[in-house]
Amino acid sequence: MKKIIKVTGLAVMSFALCFTMQGCKNQKQEEDTKVVEDQKEKPVVKEEVKEEYTLTKLIETAMEPVGETMYIWGGGWNEEDTGSGIDTRRMGVSKRWKEFYEQQNSGYNFQTTMYQIHDGLDCSGYIGWILYNVFEKEDNKPGYVSLSGDMIDDFVSRGWGTKTDNTSITNYECGDILANDGHVFLVLAQCDDGSLLIAHSAPPGVRISGTPALDYTLNSEAVLLADQIMSTYYPDWYQRYPECAAEYSYLMDYDQFRWNDTLKDVDHLRDKTAEQLVDYIFNK
Repeated sequence: MKKIIKVTGLAVMSFALCFTMQGCKNQKQEEDTKVVEDQKEKPVVKEEVKEEYTLTKLIETAMEPVGETMYIWGGGWNEEDTGSGIDTRRMGVSKRWKEFYEQQNSGYNFQTTMYQIHDGLDCSGYIGWILYNVFEKEDNKPGYVSLSGDMIDDFVSRGWGTKTDNTSITNYECGDILANDGHVFLVLAQCDDGSLLIAHSAPPGVRISGTPALDYTLNSEAVLLADQIMSTYYPDWYQRYPECAAEYSYLMDYDQFRWNDTLKDVDHLRDKTAEQLVDYIFNK
């Protein structure tokens, strides 16, 4: 009798164990099914990639008005003359700039067109327009035009980079912005003889120029390169306005702004020679 009881107890235990294991198996299947269902129900959300502002974008944007935009005293400013006007708070080049350019001849005199603010750009209007088209995505946002002498301090206050006084500058890099109370310009590259290849809006208009060499040589590497660029890529402009030389004061009288990682140098523009940079910009 006891033997029968033991066998029966064992059978009960085996049955209980089997039932428990089957229950675990069923529960596991239910859980696996739920996981699969949950995975099906939840859409895959792609991680949003934050767009990086680049030095390449700065330089490419700076080239857009070159050779088809006249220098206008007050160009790019608002009617009140206190900051950015509608044309420098707009994406892209204004059609009116080129239309006005096409009406001019080699005798253009900016003193006769002062404050025709929609017809072209002055120096700070040009830089402000570039920055708007680098940092903004739509029209009519707050702009970046200010007095040339205030621009670098404004950029530093925004956390974009650092300022170096004119007496402490040791070198120049692609993307540097040089400014004083009278003018502001963008550095494209420094040549081996120390001359600077620059983009700016100065009478007669938005163009690429070269400074003298550090040893005061007027026919510098940058001047020759600027001449080559303007004659090759902007022949209509060059036929009317062939002058490509800037004054030696551009090397002496301007404070320097240099970008930090706000603008990423993803294409290593700062590592290129002036000739390599020109080839990259115009022939890539």
